[in-house]
Parts: sequence; C-alpha cells; structure tokens
Amino acid sequence: MKSFFFSLSFILLFSYQNHAQENKKQDAIQKLKPNEVPLQNGKAKAYFASGCFWCVEAIYESVNGVDEVINGYSGGYTLNPTYETSNTGRTGHAEAVEVIYNPNIVSFKTLVDVYFGSQNPTQVNGQGHDKGSQYRSIIFYQNEKQKQIILETKEVLTKKLNAKIAAEIYPFQKFWIAEDYHQNYEKLHPENRYIQNVSIPRLNKFKGKFPQLLMDKH
Repeated sequence: MKSFFFSLSFILLFSYQNHAQENKKQDAIQKLKPNEVPLQNGKAKAYFASGCFWCVEAIYESVNGVDEVINGYSGGYTLNPTYETSNTGRTGHAEAVEVIYNPNIVSFKTLVDVYFGSQNPTQVNGQGHDKGSQYRSIIFYQNEKQKQIILETKEVLTKKLNAKIAAEIYPFQKFWIAEDYHQNYEKLHPENRYIQNVSIPRLNKFKGKFPQLLMDKH
C-alpha cells in the first residue's frame, strides 16, 4: 500500500511540475513582440485557433471577403509541429487557421466577431467533444491595433455573457501549414461522420447567426 501511494505521489508531482513548465513556456510566448505579416497583392492574413481546424476553415471560407483559409498549427514553442506531435499536447501548438482576406471587403474586427460568434467562447481547452490544449481557443494579433480590437471585443462579450471568456490572446509568431490531407477537408470529405455530425452543424449555426456576412455563391 505504501508503494502505491508513493507511486501515485510521484506521478502527481511529475504532472504538476510538467504543467508548471508548460505554463512558463506559454507565458514567455505571450511576452514576445508580434510578427506582422505584410499585405500581398492587397490581401491580408489573420490567424485564429478555435477547436478543430476543419470546422474553422469551413466557417471562414463562407465569409464574404475571405479568399482562402489554410489549416495549420500555431501558438507553440517547438519547430515543425505535425498533427501527431501537436496532439500530444507537448508542443504548445493549437490547431489554427490562416485566413487570407481582402481588408477592403471584410475588416479584422469582423473576422474577430466571426471568431467569437462561431464557437462556445467559455469552453476551456476545446470546443464541443474536441478537448485538449491542441484544441484550445487562441486569437493572434500582429500589432497593437489588432490587440486592442481583440481586447475590446472580448471585454464586451465578457459583460454580455457575464462569464469568463476562454480565448487566449497571443502575439503572432509563426504559422506552420498542416499536412495536405487536412486542407479543404469538409469540401473533400462531405461523407465523413465527423464532418456530418460536428463540422456542418457548427457551420450552419454560424450561418444562421451571421447571414449578412456570407459569401454570395451566385
């Protein structure tokens, strides 16, 4: 019995120390200076993490003014993260999207509204049944103006819901593009059970809340 409690205590101590080290690494990232991505051919880029990137990709691609959305990983402290390594929770990365958009059509503020309006903003470390640090909500800023927009929007939502908003706010550092098979996943795999049961309902819920933002398909 003594050996059992000794082993249990050792495991709990190791887990606590590991968690503390992870928190220190994440705190260090949040103190870094953000990297600003320059406009390319008049198009800007924004970065968001909000659960499974298959879902988030489909949501942003439905927004008028968004040209393309790329799935990947961001917010961590290791190089060259992959789907397998990020899923361990040991890289610090979350599944994220790169939103390429026309700022003359859709503003960063609107993209932030889409972000908060298309998720459960109070859920910590996940969305729905997708749970873990790799599914946590992070919103990235590239300059002080973007940071202020995020903070103000988050404050308004906090008061509206009278609840703590889970989204972390990070200075953007780098976006790592995910494996090819993760790109355009909902479009290419409409028969997938996850897509049918989770992604499409989440997309349709967003469309019902923000019909004025949707891209004209005609």
